[in-house]
Amino acid sequence: MYILPVKGIMPTIPSTCFIAPNATVVGDVIFGEECSVWFNAVVRGDVNSIRIGNKVNIQDGACLHCTYEKTKVNIGNNVSIGHNALVHGCTIEDNVLIGMGTIVMDNVYIGANTIIAAGAVVLENTKCESGSIYAGVPAKKVKDISQELIHGEIDRIANNYLMYSSWFK
Repeated sequence: MYILPVKGIMPTIPSTCFIAPNATVVGDVIFGEECSVWFNAVVRGDVNSIRIGNKVNIQDGACLHCTYEKTKVNIGNNVSIGHNALVHGCTIEDNVLIGMGTIVMDNVYIGANTIIAAGAVVLENTKCESGSIYAGVPAKKVKDISQELIHGEIDRIANNYLMYSSWFK
């Protein structure tokens, strides 16, 4: 694993987190408890800060980054960031699923209990309302989310990744 300081600032990673051997975490990054960063994922807090809540999984090949002196990344609790997603300079509230291959641009706000479908592109300055599913290019709201999807997908995936990470500790 590549955990490196940038300008003297080292990432803060609790012992309850799993960082894959070839994941990269650099700079001004602070993780909450029970997070995981998977194979070939990059969390680059070199040009601005990245704050990650509890029980967040950043899946294989995902990239989290910011814009210098402009945007930060803030992620709530119980968030899953799918394989090869790009999350850039945005805010993601609690209980969110970011689908595989999704692109989330600067100054995006994603409300709690939301699913961003695989392959969606969430354009700069978009506000995704809580309790919704967004899909497409550019991403648009397609429907309200059901309680079954909140528990059946968002919680299930976050809990599965907590279990998967335990296999590597």
